[in-house]
Amino acid sequence: MSLTPSATELLCAVGGERFLVGRSHECDHPPSIADRPVVTRQRTVATTSAAIDRAVRVAMATPASEGGGLYALDADALIALAPDVILTQDLCDVCSIDMGTVISVTKKIDPPPRIFSFDPRSIDDVFDDVLRVGVAVGLERRAHEVVVELRDRYWSARDAVTPYVDGPVVAFLEWMDPLFVAGHWTPQLIAEAGGRDPLNQPGERSIEITPDALVAAAPERLVISPCGYDLAAIRRELPALTKQPWWNELPAVRSGHLALVDGNQMFSRPGPRLVDAFAWLVGWINERPGLV
Repeated sequence: MSLTPSATELLCAVGGERFLVGRSHECDHPPSIADRPVVTRQRTVATTSAAIDRAVRVAMATPASEGGGLYALDADALIALAPDVILTQDLCDVCSIDMGTVISVTKKIDPPPRIFSFDPRSIDDVFDDVLRVGVAVGLERRAHEVVVELRDRYWSARDAVTPYVDGPVVAFLEWMDPLFVAGHWTPQLIAEAGGRDPLNQPGERSIEITPDALVAAAPERLVISPCGYDLAAIRRELPALTKQPWWNELPAVRSGHLALVDGNQMFSRPGPRLVDAFAWLVGWINERPGLV
């Protein structure tokens, strides 16, 4: 059972897709898992960045006994599926069902499943999580092979970075209204791709910033990659940013170095596709189209 998309991708990467008996409503990759039963659902309903942000804050501030929380778990379905292993995460309070709910439900399963929770803060943590998933499902050898492959691709991309010059200042927006800059592994990826991120530090949580702080950072490259948004959704909301009086003050906007990126497919999920995201970032920052 996987309750978070990144864990599902890790499981499938090590050859464990055949073991997957259930998934969260957000687990959508690879497409071949679409036939697995879904045991979670989202409580909040909103259609814009600002509305989603308000709904999330209200849900997180409301006690579970009063219908609070962002997600609901179908306890009966999970119990009926009787998984031996549950993969989940402790990384982000708004990314999946909370751990307390999972633990309370698993106590009703005999024997209780083993719970593996992931909390990666760097690309190396993600590689380690590949190994942890391999151990969890008895596919250690394949997991080691996958890590070797991922590390080889990662370092091949990193070899394209020139270490002798200061790279451009990069701002990476993980949310558009209010403005949030990405944290966890993303500042590390920016630095190792040859960029400079003055707005957050590697391993730290994503943080809300003001437009003044963004303008003061004077980013020469700007990535807009909201968590959970595909490209169509980003383009739909982009005018809310472009009409702001400060928008054209950003050097990246004036020079045309703006990238819209599907967060789910690239940077938001700490899984194998982060290596693809890193290769793209290296190519984009360093103007190496062969890597993009």
